[in-house]
Amino acid sequence: MIQLYPVWKVGSKLPIVMGVSFTFVTILSTIAANYGYPTVIGCVMIGGIFEGTLGLFAKYWRKLISPIVAACVVTAIGFSLFTVGARSFGGGYADDFGAPKNLLLGTVTLATCLLWNIKAKGYLKQLSVLAGLTVGYIVAIFMGKVDLSIIFADGLISLPEFLPFKPVFNIGAIVSVCIIYLVSAAETIGDTTALVAGGLERDIQDHEISGSLACDGFASTISSLFGCPPVTSFSQNVGLINMTKVVNRFTIATGAVAMILAGLLPPIGNFFASLPESVLGGCTLMMFGTILFSGVEMLAKAGFNQRNSIIVSLSLAIGIGFTTSSEIGLWAYFPEVVQSVFATNVVAVVFVVAIVLNLILPKNMEVKSENK
Repeated sequence: MIQLYPVWKVGSKLPIVMGVSFTFVTILSTIAANYGYPTVIGCVMIGGIFEGTLGLFAKYWRKLISPIVAACVVTAIGFSLFTVGARSFGGGYADDFGAPKNLLLGTVTLATCLLWNIKAKGYLKQLSVLAGLTVGYIVAIFMGKVDLSIIFADGLISLPEFLPFKPVFNIGAIVSVCIIYLVSAAETIGDTTALVAGGLERDIQDHEISGSLACDGFASTISSLFGCPPVTSFSQNVGLINMTKVVNRFTIATGAVAMILAGLLPPIGNFFASLPESVLGGCTLMMFGTILFSGVEMLAKAGFNQRNSIIVSLSLAIGIGFTTSSEIGLWAYFPEVVQSVFATNVVAVVFVVAIVLNLILPKNMEVKSENK
């Protein structure tokens, strides 16, 4: 809601959906194991202030994120989400991952989205994802994949507890988490840029990057006050907006209200939680593909000159190649902090390589042909 309707300079006025990111899981789990969960809360609190402050001063470092760097990051985000969509399509992290029932359910959902896009007219085309979710959920009920008993299992009202853990501050742990916040900031810049390019069809402005990062950080600090992990922008909504072109703030705000109610009223939250992973996978495969397509469009807009070609080729080759599950052994001799940041995070690696190449490569690298 703050992203949609900013408070002072915190918020971007863009339809950005926030959520808890996997980016922080490894480092926070390590800190919790070594120092306890109150130290995690302290790290989240200070790290959020760090990223939020960084966002407020974005105009002073914004030029580092050139159009070609932003295009590389958005493309990397698209690539990184493909395995997420595939995992959901197969049933998520369940014992029956890849079971025929899961694949059938994902296929039915995906086919519904595609058919709706083909057959629907006018504004109804924008409802293809909702149609897929609805049909997939109904089919899942008949297949016995939905457990309706959980909907009322947690009562009717659940209020958050303020400061359930007293924060503990450890300098070393805070520095480690702040580094991960920089990675999260890179993802937020990519998400925001892709959303503006795909949904609003224009270039992103400095105050939008500043506001989105400030909200990312300070909202994470607020999250820590209730004992929760950091929040960051989610790429799923970028794909949805690229598909539907629905960017109206009031419309997206109804989703924010639904999420707030889902948190306060367990039956609503449990209803959404009962949606099978395969149904989500059937919808998200197409959505994630549109993020990659947005990255390709941004690459084309930046231009295919010699300099950009090197930046794109090398950053994606290193980012994707060095972080695949079969090649992460390349990071085995690096410090644990470096491994936790880069070993499995394609976006972080692409971002760093693209930034470095953008800074060191000459501005004019065109090869001139010579006529003999």
